[in-house]
Amino acid sequence: MDSYHESLLKLMHSLLFCFLIVLASIAAPSLADPPYELCSLDGNYAINGTFEKNLISLLSYMSSNSSASRFYSTSFGDGTDRVYAQYMCLNYVTNGTCGDCIRLASQHIRSLCPNDTEAIVWEESCQLRYSSRDFFGRLDISGNKWLDNAKNISQPVRFRMIVNNTLQNLTRVAASGPDKYVTGKVNFKDTSKNTLYGLVQCGRDLSAGDCRTCLEAAISDVLKNVYFSVGARLLSRSCYLRYELYAFYEGATEPASNQAAASGRGNKVVLILIITVALAAMVLVLVASFLYYLRRYHRDKKAYDQDLPFMSLRIIASATKNFSSSNKLGQGGFGPVYKGVLPDGKEVAIKMLSSCSEQGAEEFTNEVLLIMNLQHRNLVKLLGFCVDREERMLVYEFMPNGSLDVMLLDPNRRAKLNWRQRLDIIDGIARGVLYLHEDSQLRIIHRDLKPSNILLDTDMNPKISDFGMARIFAGNDAGANTATIVGTYGYMAPEYAMEGLYSTKSDVFSFGVILLETITGERNTTFHLSKRAPTLLAYAWQLWNEGKGQELVDPLIKDSWWFPEEFNRYMHVGLLCVQEDAYDRPSMSSVVVMLKSESTALRNPDRPAFSVGRFTDQQVASNCGCSINGVTVSSINPR
Repeated sequence: MDSYHESLLKLMHSLLFCFLIVLASIAAPSLADPPYELCSLDGNYAINGTFEKNLISLLSYMSSNSSASRFYSTSFGDGTDRVYAQYMCLNYVTNGTCGDCIRLASQHIRSLCPNDTEAIVWEESCQLRYSSRDFFGRLDISGNKWLDNAKNISQPVRFRMIVNNTLQNLTRVAASGPDKYVTGKVNFKDTSKNTLYGLVQCGRDLSAGDCRTCLEAAISDVLKNVYFSVGARLLSRSCYLRYELYAFYEGATEPASNQAAASGRGNKVVLILIITVALAAMVLVLVASFLYYLRRYHRDKKAYDQDLPFMSLRIIASATKNFSSSNKLGQGGFGPVYKGVLPDGKEVAIKMLSSCSEQGAEEFTNEVLLIMNLQHRNLVKLLGFCVDREERMLVYEFMPNGSLDVMLLDPNRRAKLNWRQRLDIIDGIARGVLYLHEDSQLRIIHRDLKPSNILLDTDMNPKISDFGMARIFAGNDAGANTATIVGTYGYMAPEYAMEGLYSTKSDVFSFGVILLETITGERNTTFHLSKRAPTLLAYAWQLWNEGKGQELVDPLIKDSWWFPEEFNRYMHVGLLCVQEDAYDRPSMSSVVVMLKSESTALRNPDRPAFSVGRFTDQQVASNCGCSINGVTVSSINPR
C-alpha cells in the first residue's frame, strides 16, 4: 500500500479515535475514564535525540506485534539511550483485544507523558510501561492508583471483610500460578446484590513472592481508601486488582442503576443519548465509506494481497558474493550457512537447506510464514526466504558472536564469558522457550534445543534459532508420538529418544542440559571421555547428592566474581529439568520463576536420565538422514 493510502488509513483511525474520545468525555463527565497515567519526575529525554528515536521504534514494534501475546517485555538501543518496555493485558481479553489496547496505549503514553524518561499508562484492559532503566522482574509498588464506583455499600465494615478475604484467597492462588492471574466469586447476603466478583493479576516476570507482595499492597490501598464502594480497581506498575458486584471478566456490564449513580448523570441521560446516537451515526458513515474504499482498493490491487517476505536468488547470491567460501559461516546437517550483506547494508545469515528434503515449495512457504509470526527478543528473527527450483534458503538476522556451542568449546572465548553473562544467557533462553510453550499464539515445541542453536548478539543476548524440527502442539501437555526421531543425542529427552514421545517437557530436558553445560563449561555429549561418569548429568547428580556440587564450577571462572549460592540454585534447577520421568520436570514458567526467585523452595531432584549423551552430533546426522534439519510441516490448530 503506497504512502497516500497509508495516510488515508491513519486519517480514518484518527477521526475514529477523536469521535470515541468526545463520546467518552460526554458520557461520563463525573468519572475519570482511561487512560490513567503515571509520569516520571526524574528526568526528560532530548527532543529528536537517540532515546526518543529508540522509544518511537520500540513502541511501534510492540504495537505491531501485540496481538501475539498478552504479556511481553523487550528493550531497544544501547547504553544510556536504551529503552525498556513492557505491556500486560488482562488475561480475560482476547489477543486481538489486547493488540488494540496496546496500540491505543502507545498513542496515549507519549502524549500524556511528553519527553519523560519513564512512564506508564493504564487503559481499560491493559497497561503499557517504559523506562530508561531495566525494571524487568523487579517489584515496584510506588505510585499505586485506585479507582472506585461512586455508589456506596450499605454495610461497609462487613463488606470490607468479605472483599479482603476474597482478594487474599485469590492472591495466594495467582502468586503460585504460571499466569499470575486468577478470578473468583463469593456469595454473601446484601439488600440488592449477593455475589462479589474479583480479579488479581501480576506481571509474569515477577517471582511468586513479589507477586504476593504487590497484590497485598494493592489490597491494603483499596481497603484503606475505598472499602465502602460497591466496586473498585487498583492500578500498580507490577500488578492489577479489581472487584465488582457483577461478572465484569465474563463480559457483564454494570447495571444501569449503578452506572447512573456512579457517574452522577441524572437528568443528562436524554442529552447523552441524543449525542451518542448522532456520533454513532457519523462513525457508521465513516466506517462504511472506508470499507467500501478498501473493497475497491483490494479488488483493483490484487498484487498487494500477498505481501510475502520473499527474496530472489539473485539478491541472495549478490549478498554472499555468489556463495563465496570466504562468506561461509558453518556447515550442518541442513546444509551450509553464509554471511551476507543485503543492498541496504543489513548483515544477515543465509541458511541453505539440503536439496534432499522431501518438503514441497508450498509447504516450505507456509511453514516459513508461521515461523515469522514468532516475535520475541530471545528468538532469532527470520527476515525472509527464497525458493528457486530446488533451492530453498532462509534469511536470518546476523549474530556477530556466533553460537553458544562455539563459545563453550573454545577455552579462550569461554574465559571471557563471566558468571553474570552466563546467568543472563540461561535466563534469556528460558524466556525464549517459555514464549514458545505458553505465550505465542500457538504452542511450539522446538525439539532440537542445544548450544549450537543458541546464537549470541552483540550484547551477548541469547537467541534461539533453527526451527526446522519444531512442532505445533495443540491441546495439553499429554504428549504426542512420532515414528521419526530427529534431534541431537545428549540433548534429547529419554522418552523422545527411546519411544518417540515428545511434549513441552522434552524442551525442558534440553534446556536443563544447556544450563548445566553453561555453568560448568563441560559438554554432556563428550563427558564420558573424562572417565568420571557416563554423562555430565550423572556426574552432576552424584556430586549434588554428596554435597559437592561446587566442584563442577567452570575452572575458568572459579577465581573470578561468582556466587556459590547462585551456582547451587542454578545447578539444582538444571537437575530438576533433566529428571528421567517427564512428569517430574517443571514447566518452563516454573523454571523462570525458580531461576529468578531466591525465596522459592526447590524440591530435591530425582535421578536424571543416564542413558543419553554418548553420541556426537555427526553420528546423529548420519543415523537420521540428511533432511533432519529441514523445515518441517506442521498441522496448525488453534489453542
